[in-house]
Amino acid sequence: MIKTENITKSFGTLQVLKGISLHIKKGEVVSIVGPSGAGKTTLLQIIGTLDRPDSGSLWIDGVDASTLSKNQLSDFRNKHIGFVFQFHQLLPEFSALENIMIPAFIAGKSHSEAKKRAEELLSFMGLQDRASHKPAELSGGEKQRVAVARALVNNPSVILADEPSGSLDTKNKEELHQLFFDLRDKFGQTFVIVTHDESLAAITDRTIRLRDGQIESLSDEVAE
Repeated sequence: MIKTENITKSFGTLQVLKGISLHIKKGEVVSIVGPSGAGKTTLLQIIGTLDRPDSGSLWIDGVDASTLSKNQLSDFRNKHIGFVFQFHQLLPEFSALENIMIPAFIAGKSHSEAKKRAEELLSFMGLQDRASHKPAELSGGEKQRVAVARALVNNPSVILADEPSGSLDTKNKEELHQLFFDLRDKFGQTFVIVTHDESLAAITDRTIRLRDGQIESLSDEVAE
């Protein structure tokens, strides 16, 4: 479902990625781990089409990202890729429900369609009674679940998460990790998660270990 071939990326004279090739299947929960500076977030940004590689290819759902214009990439990203960040990035002036609806509006969906989908996701997250609350009125765990719901609102092909539980306490961290697997089991959702949390990496379907811009090891490799 996601395939990269010989992805390279440099910033000035520093080569951050040195030929990354990997294949991720639909419905997998995959973690990317490695020391700081290994290239994890850069790789995630390239998979998310937020940045372009210097060389190599990226395919998502059979689409070659290199063939898309800037506007086409933006539209593709909105409809096919969901993002979850360490700090939820919710808009403070909007309610939980409204925050979830925003990507659906960008995708051109009607208010009623966006609201229905957002309410369904809030219910699945166990947050239906928090729909009208703004981020300042939510706990850290609730904010991150709203952020996950926002990432899901357009039924994306993949959710990319960058240290999604890094700012949470142990209880909320465990609940968030379980949520990823619940979503995979219920919706067949694919997750690619950059994390320093070895307890999360240990329970994902596969772990990709990066070091110095290269794949150091790849657990339970699947055939392409």
